Formats: sequence, structure tokens, C-alpha cells
Amino acid sequence: MDVDFARSQFPALAGDWIFLDNAGGSQVLRAVADRVRDYLLSTSVQLGATYDASRRAAERVQEGVRAAATLVGSDPGEVVLGSSATQLVSNLARAMEDQLGPGDEIVVTIADHEANITPWLRLEERGVEVKVWRLREEVLDLADLDALMTPRTRLVCFTQATNILGTIHPVEEITRFVHERGARVCVDGVAYAPHRLVDVRAWDVDFYVLSLYKVFGPHLGLLYGKREHLLELANINHLFLSRDAVPYKLQPGNVSYELAWGLPAIVEYLEEQGRRAGGEGDARELMAAAFDAIARHEAETVAPLLAHLAGMEGVRVLGRTDPAPGGRVATVSFVVEGRSSSEIPRQLEAHRIGVRYGDFHARRLVQDLGHAERGGVVRISLGHYNTAAEIARVCEALG
Repeated sequence: MDVDFARSQFPALAGDWIFLDNAGGSQVLRAVADRVRDYLLSTSVQLGATYDASRRAAERVQEGVRAAATLVGSDPGEVVLGSSATQLVSNLARAMEDQLGPGDEIVVTIADHEANITPWLRLEERGVEVKVWRLREEVLDLADLDALMTPRTRLVCFTQATNILGTIHPVEEITRFVHERGARVCVDGVAYAPHRLVDVRAWDVDFYVLSLYKVFGPHLGLLYGKREHLLELANINHLFLSRDAVPYKLQPGNVSYELAWGLPAIVEYLEEQGRRAGGEGDARELMAAAFDAIARHEAETVAPLLAHLAGMEGVRVLGRTDPAPGGRVATVSFVVEGRSSSEIPRQLEAHRIGVRYGDFHARRLVQDLGHAERGGVVRISLGHYNTAAEIARVCEALG
């Protein structure tokens, strides 16, 4: 991967801070910011009018939707944009209420961000039973899911990569397992999408959510749903809208126009990274080449950090310590014996290294692992623009 090119596209990286809270939000591409600014200064008008500026604005928003669809490998008509993944899953659960009732079951995991748990727990008020799929040796095991599912299971909600452990779960295998038993899936891909190519069609997922502001873009979330499933959902927007008004019926207040116009810059950037990595073909093929190169670069970059932490006395790394791209993303959490997790980020700040501690809204997982009383975990999460030299600085500072 051309890391020098990557860093040149993110103005925030020009300073002397090392940004290692990328799982909470990546840095933003210059081209994304340029597009947002341009929209606000040249086409900041309401959509739906017949005059030129309004028609141009509408086309720009639709181009943003098409870029979002390209990012996940779907049709534009299967994409819903919103303020965040949290908001979109909440909207989805609300829109599914009339499909669920007493005796129906939903499975959630202990490993998920709360965004893919709380909205489903709220359906317990309608008599829906929510079951919890727990971890076995820090991974999700299909044998445990099999024990939870019954003919009344309607939905299984799980994370593709945990934002604490960094573990990648086999989304295609889990989805096939769930479909064979007559249920649907809602996959949280927030912690996965910045590191690997998302391919909702190849995986056959029913619903998939990610945060675009963690994939080098503006503060937007993206919800994919199979077209037939989106049409089934209730309208949660204005009452006069019909069920076939997708995505508008699922976007109360509509989408942020200027932020949507920023999205094509993400695809263009990944295409260029793909070309530099030797890729050829259309946008999806170039993005595949880009993410292959990103995965290799991140694995090589995070390996010294994992090894350093594993060799430090009193330090426990959560999740897999093998940096191989197939098993984990470059999100590393750890705890230190006898130390509050709040102490470490404050010490690293003196070295101009930005990391965080806490539960990162995966509170149930942190509690289940027994780390809540120490203030949660310390998390160092890399992006593809982080370098070996930066990680060497981090290892020295940790010592």
C-alpha cells in the first residue's frame, strides 16, 4: 500500500500527533471536506424544484447514494443514509415493530456495540423475547447459536468485527446458518468496514450497517437492506408516505445533502489506492485491490504492537495476538494489572499519542470480561494511514 500517498490525502496527519483512536472515528479525506464545502457554497438549496440549482443539488445527493452503494456492493435503492449507525438500527427496529409480536425471538450477542442491542431489547415491550449469544473463548461459536435458535427466531443480530477484541467473525457462514433455520440477520459492520471490503451480496446478509465517518468520510451512517425487506418495513416518516417510498420512509428529516455529496470522494480515493496496488477493472475491483493492500499493511504495522504488549509484564491483550488479516482487524485492547485503564491514555498524551479507554459502548462485553471496575480497557486502533514508525513511538512510550 502507498502509505505516503494515503497520508497526503488526510490533512490532519500533517501535525505531530499520532491518531490511534480510529475505531472511534477515522480522519477525513481532504477531498470529502472539499466536496462538502462546495455543496454548501454552490448548491445549498432544497431538492425537488425545477430550477437548475435544485436539479443539480438533487443529482449530487443521488451521486452520493450511488457511491454509498458502491462501497457495500449493492443497488442504490437498497441504501438508507442517516446520522449514524446507532440511529439507523434504531430506525430499523422501529420499522419492524409491526412484523414482530409476542412469542417471536431475536438473538443479540454479548460482543456487540450497544447500537445493535438496545433497539432490539426495546421490542421486549411488545412481547418479543431477546436472547443473548455469548462468547466462547472470546469468539462466537455456532454451536451456541444453534442452542438459542427455535422456529420462532426471527432475527439474529451480530457484529462482523468487535470494536474491543478486533476479532473478525465469519459473516457469510453465520448468515447461511441463520437462513437455513428460517431467520434473518442484522450485521454490525462498523468496526470491519474501514479495514476490509464490504460485500453484502456475496455474504447474502439481510441488513448491514456501518459508519461512514469511520471509513474516511463525513458523519453519516449507512444501512443496507435487501430491497424486498426494505419494502416490507413500516413507514416511520410522514404519514402520507407509502411503504414503497424507500429510502425516504426510513429517513425522518431526510439525509444531510452536503454530507452525501462528500461520499464519492471515498470511492475515488479507494480506487486510486487500488490502482497504486496494481489493481485493474471497475470501482469494486479496484476497491478490492485497495483493501487487500490495506489489510496487509495494517497486519504488518500492528504486529510489533501486539508482540510488544504481549511481552510486557502485567499486560493482558484481549482477543487474538496473531496479526494475520483473516482473524482480526488492527484494533488492539489491553488491560494492565493493578492499574486503572484511565491512567494510560493520559500518560501517552505527553508523547502526543491519542488513544482512549473505556467500554466504547460495548459495555456488556467489557462487564462480561470483568474489566468494568478498572474503567474498561485501553484501546489502540490503527487506520491504514498509520505507520511502523508511529507504532515504534507508541511502544517506546508504553515502556
